[in-house]
Amino acid sequence: MAKRILVPIDDSDRSTQALEFALEEHPEASVTALHVLDPGDFYAATGIEGGAMANYDEIQDHHETRAENILEDAAEHASQLGATIETDKIVGGISRSIVDYAEDNEFDQIVVGSHGRTGASRILLGSVAETIARRSPVPVTIVR
Repeated sequence: MAKRILVPIDDSDRSTQALEFALEEHPEASVTALHVLDPGDFYAATGIEGGAMANYDEIQDHHETRAENILEDAAEHASQLGATIETDKIVGGISRSIVDYAEDNEFDQIVVGSHGRTGASRILLGSVAETIARRSPVPVTIVR
């Protein structure tokens, strides 16, 4: 039985379902909701590759505030389900950061939501959940 569970979280219904699953299936476990801020989103928003300059710090602050709101919502949702969770945010590539975080912090399991893309859309867009499952040093449960 898992004692420490990591649940990557964003603002999608799938990540909320993953959190609910983790809390319901492992009521005695310590659950941490993790939000990863992808620095690529900061650069894309600034338009740096196109030569347009924007206030990078302001954009990063916006993403940080959004991450805090997502994590606060997750903690509140867990509370409504009668549970208390820990939350954290980090900056980095999404899949690799989640796997590294799980390993560095000695989690027993990762529970991740999947958007369930198939076929060409999965090939073109990739799958964070699939990448985590392939690279994770601990068991991964994918919630669809």
